Amino acid sequence: MRKILSTHPLHPRATAMLVGAGRLVVASALDPKTLTAEAREADIVIVRAPLPPELFAGASSLRAAIRHGAGLDMIPVEAASAAGVLVANVPAVNARSVAEHVMFMALALLRRFRVMDRDLRAKGWLSGREHANSTSELAGKTIGIVGLGAVGQAVGHIAAQGFDLNVVATTRSLRPAPERVGFLSIDALVEQSDIVVLCCPLTEETRGLISRERIARMKPNALLINVSRGPVVDDEALIEALQKGRIGGAALDVFSTQPLPPNHPYFGFDNVIVTPHMAGITEESMMRMGVGAAGEALLVLAGKLPVNLRNPEVVERYRRRFPAGD
Repeated sequence: MRKILSTHPLHPRATAMLVGAGRLVVASALDPKTLTAEAREADIVIVRAPLPPELFAGASSLRAAIRHGAGLDMIPVEAASAAGVLVANVPAVNARSVAEHVMFMALALLRRFRVMDRDLRAKGWLSGREHANSTSELAGKTIGIVGLGAVGQAVGHIAAQGFDLNVVATTRSLRPAPERVGFLSIDALVEQSDIVVLCCPLTEETRGLISRERIARMKPNALLINVSRGPVVDDEALIEALQKGRIGGAALDVFSTQPLPPNHPYFGFDNVIVTPHMAGITEESMMRMGVGAAGEALLVLAGKLPVNLRNPEVVERYRRRFPAGD
């Protein structure tokens, strides 16, 4: 019987889809040694945790590594391709969840929700209420979106249509701007935006994109919201800017080191909200991602190519490894 290894449990609908297609196994641990050993006889790996490159060298039965979500940084694509393994993902299906999280974070920062709630509980009604004098409305501000993929477009739509924000964006693609979105260079965007939202994938081009120089260009009351990947931001520069009061605050869902150490400086700021890489995780998005990943797995096990194949150059080698009908 074919083996489908998942790094994490799947949504019940996804699990039900795979009944009869193979033996679904959830990894017993997520360290490189365990994942490599448990993938050795797997036909499919469904990915929600980083895979070590060496996993692919010993997995002679492995047909595909399927990302449970959009970002491919958890899959060493080069190693997979070298081994003749297909790589697929499930793009766009958690965009709404991430976009709603972005707006929630913007509102929480502007209305000083974190310190208001803390002081109300610890010191009483008047202490909590005092924070209201320094809060601000969202409407009419400029939100700058870095990366206009599915998440960026969802953020822009909610921001413009739901909150009457001015929306500007920077993107690598040359697609026409969506309605009510203006394009700017990255430097102009960080200078003009009241809220900077990072929605871009992690690439060599975007690593360190929000550098010390670009943080220095931000408005003194600007907010930075990161739902992309931690290394897009220069942590040292952001911490320094927060310590010196050079920006208004930050909401960070992703970090260069995950899990974030409990003594990390980000925990020490009243104007920083940290969340454990969960912007895209809701009941609805987990169902869509799980069903999408299971659907791609079923296609591969049926001898077909996944819909969202991300390394098409490997198909010829893959077909030699698994001839049609095998």
